[in-house]
Amino acid sequence: MGKLMKNRNILSSLSLAIIISFTGVVAPNAIAASTPAAEQAEPEKGPHRGRMLRDGDFAIELSIFETGVPPEFRVWATNDGQPIDPKNVDLNVKLIRLGDGTDDINFNAQGDFLRGDMVIYEPHSFVVAIEATYQGKKYNWRYDNFEGRTTIEQAVADAMEINTEIAGPATIHQTIPAYGKLSLPVDAKRNIAARFDGEITKLHVNYGEIVKKGQTLFTVESNESLKPYVIKAPINGVITQLFANAGEQTNGKTLLTITNFNRHIAKLAVYPSDYSKVKLETPVTLNIEGHEDPLVGEVSFIEPSVRDDQARIVWVELEGRNLAEGGFVKADIEVATIDVPLAVKRVGLQGFRDFTVVYAKVGEQYEVRMLELGRAGGEWIEVLGGLKAGTEYVTDNSYILKADIEKSGASHDH
Repeated sequence: MGKLMKNRNILSSLSLAIIISFTGVVAPNAIAASTPAAEQAEPEKGPHRGRMLRDGDFAIELSIFETGVPPEFRVWATNDGQPIDPKNVDLNVKLIRLGDGTDDINFNAQGDFLRGDMVIYEPHSFVVAIEATYQGKKYNWRYDNFEGRTTIEQAVADAMEINTEIAGPATIHQTIPAYGKLSLPVDAKRNIAARFDGEITKLHVNYGEIVKKGQTLFTVESNESLKPYVIKAPINGVITQLFANAGEQTNGKTLLTITNFNRHIAKLAVYPSDYSKVKLETPVTLNIEGHEDPLVGEVSFIEPSVRDDQARIVWVELEGRNLAEGGFVKADIEVATIDVPLAVKRVGLQGFRDFTVVYAKVGEQYEVRMLELGRAGGEWIEVLGGLKAGTEYVTDNSYILKADIEKSGASHDH
């Protein structure tokens, strides 16, 4: 929580402080997203809600059309305000994308407009370069159409702990949650009695004492032979119960109990929908109350019967670790391991419009990449589309970029 609050405070104030400390002055473009919409001149819109581009009497209206079809360009041309037959106009549009090359779009006449020959994929963020030819004359326009993009100097990004990784293959570990408690194995407790009844002549241990296997516990004088013999510890453990003292008769009773606390069993409840997913030797990650770091183990036994709530109990054996009987356990049982060609870390995911995105990094610029996602597990989620392998993207503290872009008021302009 402390680190999260630290980074949120950084977002509001540290950016300027860092710039001052590095340069001695406030650099106006150290954190620079698009100029807020209120400060930008609103482009002229045409009757089809597209952007109007004019050169003398010749004009075109360039619109991204996506009603009932994937996004595509449609263009209407006029001369001196009068519609032009689209067959008389040659048109090419190039979309120059950040780090993703250039889309080269040609057009064909359809009805009263020119229709682009390729889908305009998200994000709709690019430099637009247009060349039109009409009656032998060429017309050229160029403008920025950015969304979900911002610029942050590297020194500031480092100070804000905005970390990146390269998108590529990953192994996804799919898990199901399970809950339970720690128990001791049946053989963890040993009740100690005399082999031959007699008088306890010496007690060699005390309640709570740690003993080792083979250590002497009692000296007993046999009632039959009147000869002394010793009773030794059969296991390592702790004296958890003591029922006898020197001078007493053994009388066939339990003299003490030794408990070995070095082994525990996490007994986890698995419900019917997940029965078939859990097998012997399935890996398990366990978070135990009172322990900061997770433990790892594997399923060692699956109880054949079910509880009244229809849960089946699976066992995970744990050695040592300073555990306590009865401790609560939250576990993740691994049910599938999947190698995928492209994945990103879930920590980097953010929401943008109606999309789930990561922020690609190119130099000191960052821009959204709308993702089509697949299977998820652990820290990874599979990417099916929207991101190229080898793209550098933001993992830690991606919310800083989201906040900066939202603050800029960048719009989705068609």
